Amino acid sequence: MTSPARAAAGDSAAPSPSPIRGVQHSFDDLGTLLRDVTFCVVDLETTGNPPGEGGITEIGAVKVRAGEVVAEFQTLVNPSEPIPSFIAVLTGISDRMVASSPRIESVLPAFLEFAHGCVMVAHNAPFDMGFLKHESLVHGYDWPDFTVVDTALLARRVITPDEAPNCKLGTLAKLFRTTTTPNHRALSDARATVDVLHGLFERVGSLGVQTLEDLQTYSSRVAPAVRAKRHLAESLPHAAGVYLFADDRGEVLYIGKSKDLRTRVRSYFTASETRNRIGEMVGIATTVRGIECGTPLEAEVRELRLIAEHKPRYNRKSKFPERQHWLKVTVEPFPRLSLVKQVRDDTAEYLGPFSSRKTAERAMAALHEAFPIRQCTARMSRTPRLSPCVLAEMGRCVAPCDGRISMDSYGDFVTGLRAALTGDPTPVVEALDRRIDLLSADERFEDAAVHRDRLSAFVRSSARMQRMASVTACAEICAARRTDDGGWELHVIRRGRLAAAGFSPRGTDPRPHLEMLRASAETVLPGIGPVAAASPEEIELILRWLELPGVRLVEMDGTWTCPVGGAGRHVNRLENAHTDVHQHPGERRRHLRPLGPARAG
Repeated sequence: MTSPARAAAGDSAAPSPSPIRGVQHSFDDLGTLLRDVTFCVVDLETTGNPPGEGGITEIGAVKVRAGEVVAEFQTLVNPSEPIPSFIAVLTGISDRMVASSPRIESVLPAFLEFAHGCVMVAHNAPFDMGFLKHESLVHGYDWPDFTVVDTALLARRVITPDEAPNCKLGTLAKLFRTTTTPNHRALSDARATVDVLHGLFERVGSLGVQTLEDLQTYSSRVAPAVRAKRHLAESLPHAAGVYLFADDRGEVLYIGKSKDLRTRVRSYFTASETRNRIGEMVGIATTVRGIECGTPLEAEVRELRLIAEHKPRYNRKSKFPERQHWLKVTVEPFPRLSLVKQVRDDTAEYLGPFSSRKTAERAMAALHEAFPIRQCTARMSRTPRLSPCVLAEMGRCVAPCDGRISMDSYGDFVTGLRAALTGDPTPVVEALDRRIDLLSADERFEDAAVHRDRLSAFVRSSARMQRMASVTACAEICAARRTDDGGWELHVIRRGRLAAAGFSPRGTDPRPHLEMLRASAETVLPGIGPVAAASPEEIELILRWLELPGVRLVEMDGTWTCPVGGAGRHVNRLENAHTDVHQHPGERRRHLRPLGPARAG
């Protein structure tokens, strides 16, 4: 059981967490052993056409477990269509033989009952499974989500060209000396496939494939040196957490998260991992360290913090949360917008953070479209005596530089700008809408697209900041969510930072567990700006969890709210807006229609 009181770790100030060792009681704990799996080996004979165009003429199946035959199934099927002569010669099944046989809709229930709970096996499985699944759906039978093993595919991964020229069933039957010779009759071919399957098991077993999970991901494309590293996952638990790959010098190469640490890490040593970059990382790695977490949210947060701390070379995202861009309304007699990389304690208003400088510049351009404040960078006194800039001559700036506007009148524009940053962005939306409408009417679609991008950058960043500021303003939020097994996920969130996470088992009172979490939770002091205590990505993870169905707010110190008229109400309309300037002119005009006022209902 996860400890009910556990502070969320992974901070740079904390020492590196020690490895958490999973207890492996036996080899069986690694997965479903092949000897414990019941396989249903099936073969079909058909009229020769694909599903939907041809019919099944015979079904043969053999149920095997631990190398022993458990049961067999065989029946001819009336395909409701003539059997071509060349198919009759090949299979020996004629129209006369199937005339009195049951139709497929009568056979399927018995076959599905025979195969219930089994792993399906077929030689060239897509063919057989395609027919069975198609007929089931056509006749209204639910097709179970069978695990399927294709002996033809497995053979192509195991058998070398020196051993066999191809991987046809007849060729493999000779190679493995099957007790039954395949003859294009369903049951005989299924019996031969059973012997081929066991022969392939012997081959892959010597390479360490002992479980169904190993068999599903086995591939000869995986280098033996990589496959040999699967033991690195054996000390990890089947639990949610974070894993860290490291090289022989202890340098962290890659960090990830999973709901099942052992299963996820084992997948890196199989054919399911196809990324070249990660394949290179696995080749270098010599150790894998696991950190078990009480909840999936804690695992997500720990991953972000550890990536930011170690900056692993094979991780591409979240390595530099400190690289942020903000728009600042400067504190001076005639304020302006300034692009900065840090929030300071200077009573200024800020918008952000932006993930890139380019996005921040687009949002700044949108604000300048709505509010004609100055864009020059010179410091101005209360009584400036400077020459007007080009923008002033164009009417794009109210020109405080030459004294044509008073400080109080200029302040009205700045007040509106600040309100748009932190509250209602409607003035910006309406200004950009009008601009886009005029440009579209003049068929200047490329320019209209530029303005739509600016509007999008502003609205999205404003909505994001308002959402984050709403939760970081709360000194503490204690929340719980029911788990699938009847327990409770418990989280203590302080100023937008995950301070503690834990789990209350089914049948126990979660309140004492939550109180223990609060007592042991990380102390989080107030800071400067909307993302002072945690990275924007962490805050967004927490917000997504808080907004999940079933989350209950247990305790709250503060007010968690977003403005009703805030930027969030404009985001959905932007999601549906298009700025593809490469369409036909008639289509462009339709897609570049400006955003109108929000409608209720």
